[in-house]
Amino acid sequence: MGRLVIVSNRVSVPKKGAQAGGLAVALKESLERHGGLWFGWSGEVAEDRVPPPKSMTQRGITYVTTDLTRQDYEEFYNGFSNSTLWPLFHFRLGLLEVSRKSYEGYLRVNAAFAAALAPMLRPDDVVWVHDYHLIPLGDELRRLGVTNRMGFFLHTPFPVPELLVALPGHRRLVRAMCAYDLVGFQTRDDVRAFLGYVAGEISGDVGENGHFSAFGRYAKTEAYPIGIDTNAFAELAEVQADAPETQQLIDSLQGRQLILGVERLDYSKGLPHRFDAIECLLECHPEFSRAFEFMQIAAPSREDVARYRALKRQLESAAGRINGRFAEFDWQPVRYINKGYDRASLAGFYRAASVGLVTPLRDGMNLVAKEYVAAQQADNPGVLVLSRFAGSARELTSALIVNPFDVNEVADALAKALTMPRGERVERWRAMMKVIEANTVETWRDAFLSDLTEGMSSEFEDEIHADEEGVGLEAPSLPLAPVAQPPGLLR
Repeated sequence: MGRLVIVSNRVSVPKKGAQAGGLAVALKESLERHGGLWFGWSGEVAEDRVPPPKSMTQRGITYVTTDLTRQDYEEFYNGFSNSTLWPLFHFRLGLLEVSRKSYEGYLRVNAAFAAALAPMLRPDDVVWVHDYHLIPLGDELRRLGVTNRMGFFLHTPFPVPELLVALPGHRRLVRAMCAYDLVGFQTRDDVRAFLGYVAGEISGDVGENGHFSAFGRYAKTEAYPIGIDTNAFAELAEVQADAPETQQLIDSLQGRQLILGVERLDYSKGLPHRFDAIECLLECHPEFSRAFEFMQIAAPSREDVARYRALKRQLESAAGRINGRFAEFDWQPVRYINKGYDRASLAGFYRAASVGLVTPLRDGMNLVAKEYVAAQQADNPGVLVLSRFAGSARELTSALIVNPFDVNEVADALAKALTMPRGERVERWRAMMKVIEANTVETWRDAFLSDLTEGMSSEFEDEIHADEEGVGLEAPSLPLAPVAQPPGLLR
């Protein structure tokens, strides 16, 4: 294997005093091991003209970032990526916004990224593209003549075919995914959804072990559930247990149990339903009055988008309503905090919480659930209440698994968690800890790269060739129509 080239919407450029998350650390370790390049958006918006890409090299890694114009930011990022693909991939058709303008911006930025990246590639480089913002990037690189091994990993869920076909141009989107040699998803459900589309909508060939053929390309798809750096996070939580901020939180509870939610402020996280479940808990189980406090940390997100500002107002209203109904002069059940905290602070907060409440309406994986488990005390752990629609529910089966749309079920699970005997808590925690110690972010990374670099199954290629003997296939280079005339969308 030559260099590893990682492409992502945002680049984790080293900054003085900044704490890198587990994913960034794992990717950097692999880049340092092989020598590598990390390419993507700088996070900056240029009002007029985009300057040349900026680069820096540190510890054998070259970081290359490029700005977006204001138009690109609105059409590519706020537009098609986050107003079209994000709700679609999170099964929220009612929130889907589709426009030709935003789609053209999406293709334009991916084409520009490909044009900037292609000259930097060496013949033996292995390219790993991340997430829904950059689905067409591999297709654009193929168009420019790049023949390197390329893999794509989707961090979000992937919609079932019945939902995906609601997107105008869905065939074009999947065709772009077929430009990669390996397409990775978080869960087997996502793999089944993708292969179901390939077989049912485009009459592709699906072989064994995730191999498939479509649009003249042979590729593989597999589930690679992402993990965390479990031992490092557990050690951080142990240290943070004695931190002043953690002790201040514990003291403020005055002996009450803490139910903790930590999310980015987003409609996919099910936060209004979560607040309703807390209200239901107090209504249906009045014995828990004064027995707990629910603290929801919701870090601000996409504050320039009206839908997110409306969600913030909705949660503020819900917190006020619940506290207005149930609070006493010396206690209030809900603490709603619309700000972010660093990893160290959160590790201490997780450790102090008797219940981790993780109830997204749909999530690719949700690492908060795994971080909460890793942060617990071995002899007196808390209880994880987890949505069945989070990817992590496929692994953390010893959590209390709930339907987040059923507020009564969530409320009952919270009541069970708050009264669960220590022996059962320890047994459930040990089972989950065993899983996240075995499936770390490093094992996720290594499994994906191993499959990407080992090549296609010759048996599958022979099978496909036998089935298609005498039938012409499209050229493997997947030539595209000009970006200015996106094929098949909103015509």
